[in-house]
Amino acid sequence: MIQAVSHRSRASVLALLSMAALSLGGCGQQAHATPPSTQAAAVAAPDAAPPVSTVTLPPAPVPATFDVAALSDRVRPMVVNITTTHESAGREGLDPFEYFFGPQGGRGAPRGQRPPQTALGTGFIIDPSGYVVTNEHVIRDASGVRVRLADEREFEAEVVGRDPKLDLALLRLKGANGLPVAPLGSSEQLRVGEHVLAVGNPFGLGHTVTLGIVSAKARAIGAGPYDDFIQTDASINPGNSGGPLFNWRGEVVGINTAIRAGANGIGFAIPVDALKDVLPQLREKGYVERGKLGLLFQPITRDLAAALKLDAPRGALVAEIEPGGPAARAGIKPGDVIVDVNGVPIHHAEELPRNVARHAPGSEIKVTVVRAEKRHEIVARLDALQDEEGDAAKRPRPAQGARPERQQSAEKLGIQVSDAAGGGVRVDGFASAGARQEIQVGDVILEVNGAPVKDVESLRAALARLKDGSVALLKVRRGKAVQFAAVPVPVR
Repeated sequence: MIQAVSHRSRASVLALLSMAALSLGGCGQQAHATPPSTQAAAVAAPDAAPPVSTVTLPPAPVPATFDVAALSDRVRPMVVNITTTHESAGREGLDPFEYFFGPQGGRGAPRGQRPPQTALGTGFIIDPSGYVVTNEHVIRDASGVRVRLADEREFEAEVVGRDPKLDLALLRLKGANGLPVAPLGSSEQLRVGEHVLAVGNPFGLGHTVTLGIVSAKARAIGAGPYDDFIQTDASINPGNSGGPLFNWRGEVVGINTAIRAGANGIGFAIPVDALKDVLPQLREKGYVERGKLGLLFQPITRDLAAALKLDAPRGALVAEIEPGGPAARAGIKPGDVIVDVNGVPIHHAEELPRNVARHAPGSEIKVTVVRAEKRHEIVARLDALQDEEGDAAKRPRPAQGARPERQQSAEKLGIQVSDAAGGGVRVDGFASAGARQEIQVGDVILEVNGAPVKDVESLRAALARLKDGSVALLKVRRGKAVQFAAVPVPVR
């Protein structure tokens, strides 16, 4: 069983974020040991020899070839096949017997007496006493979970913990002990181009190994707020979900989770470092508690970077602040650009929730923001993230009412506008195509370059101060969400 990821656009994300710790889902050695940074060493000698300078070497190269068969033999005992039972007749699953021979092998079942459905997945052992990691979607809504080892032994399993946001689950095999353990490596040290080995249970065929390379890292595929997938061309199919992605040293570097719909040779795995972040909570509490910063943010485009006078389009632009939330209490404001969290740079906006999510509710984090071309360090104490939060970007847009009768033009931007109820100016249409890519009909303009917009007259006054050829930074309300838009000012 595996998720197929459809292509979809990404909107503003609610960064109301977390502590510990993605389909989803012990200490292991790092995939590649980088030699420790060397220091100039002064050699103490009677004749006072001069200092000896040393050179920091690059990471040790990955071997071009290695014994794949030996690696496969070594890691296969650490991987398990998972079969789940679902009472719901509508649950989709794949019985390997049914796959080859048709439903019930042609025997059929009386109408209205459909047997429980089964679904398949994979997992790997992280503790000799029988703790197994898999994807949460593998065991979701299951009435029973059975696990088969490589030596054909079978165990009933209980779900110890689950994290739907990262699609990780932790199982415990009843009565198991002395099992071989898969060492956890480092996805941070994993490099694009390295060989990786995927082991799983595709289509119920049992322990199957496929070899490939790491095609890319830090992929965002629209699966959730903490997207940070490893992309690989190692063959992944339905049934591989929850299985390990091994590096050439036999360490788990990822959890195979998703395939791209309609694409061959493109699979995605959760980085093992994300698993290590949440594993203690899954084992001890059965769930993951996360902190939230209490804001909405959006990516920074080149036009936004120009409007904000940033050197480069990096960071996360704060679009809206939750009243009374951690960000509001700390003094973070809409229009701030978050570029760093506890010393970790935020290069892309989607990195913000992942970095905040590593911190527990009640903990303090240091947030570096750029405001009016100056850097500020702000300390925020995180609140607890509730389950229902994080979906503000998915809220349906309210139905638009009848277009106001009195429309006026804002020639500088080539838009038709009218006063909006409650303040601001509503966009009713476009006189030119310039602004159409950044704003939409129904958007309410609240600010222009930081100047409040209460009505059409104040909008015109703000636009009059714009230079031809510049980029205007508009703060707009779209439905219930507030965000920023960079609109080029045409040269006339």
